[in-house]
Amino acid sequence: MSIKYKLNSNYNNIKEFLINIKEFFEENSNTIHKARNELKVIEYKGIKTVVKAFKVPNIINQIAYAYFRDSKAKKSYENAVKLIELGINTPKPIGYIEFYHNFLFKKSFFISEKYNYEYTIREPLRHLDFKNREEIIKGFVKFTYNLHLNGVYHKDYSAGNILVSSKNNKYEFSVVDINRMQFKTIDLYTGLDNFAKLWLDENSLLLIAKEYAKLANVDENKAIDILKECDKKLKWFVEFKRKIRGKS
Repeated sequence: MSIKYKLNSNYNNIKEFLINIKEFFEENSNTIHKARNELKVIEYKGIKTVVKAFKVPNIINQIAYAYFRDSKAKKSYENAVKLIELGINTPKPIGYIEFYHNFLFKKSFFISEKYNYEYTIREPLRHLDFKNREEIIKGFVKFTYNLHLNGVYHKDYSAGNILVSSKNNKYEFSVVDINRMQFKTIDLYTGLDNFAKLWLDENSLLLIAKEYAKLANVDENKAIDILKECDKKLKWFVEFKRKIRGKS
């Protein structure tokens, strides 16, 4: 068994934690999410961390990650570092580690500091009576527009991946699950399409499109038409997949 890792120099005092993360992870029961990958909150030397364990990939990807592609853990760490350099909120990256066996990629972990938040953007999007709903959503649109101005395109921009907190009567947003991210110039269509995975209702769609149009200084009707098209296209695709799988 061999390893590759990167530790943020600000956390040199917890190198032991990173190197032995498999044991710490297995012994800890504080799971906060478990699906394809698993996340646990683990405290070490007074630092509350979120540890993301990525699923062992299939044999083809074990070869690909070993020789040709960066792992999801590595991309999560490097994207977090870049976001922070751009002044964009994301949990502080501590490090990542990759485990190899017989020259094949096996397990990987990404570790960040635990980010204290109150809810995800899903709550105000889903509940029309949510307190300060319009103000929160407009703040979220501004946060997203700033991502796009900085050339950041989050490919998994779903409602559960945008964290919301309030400080000094202002709302702050932070983005997570960042291993699938592109850095490129983002045009109006691409920017509005980034909202499609939020699964918007008519009220939220109009609010987001109008606010984005205001920030981008474009005609709001054009923005509404684009977002409606993107939203419809995604919902059609999801429904089509369900029918193919026999779940309709």
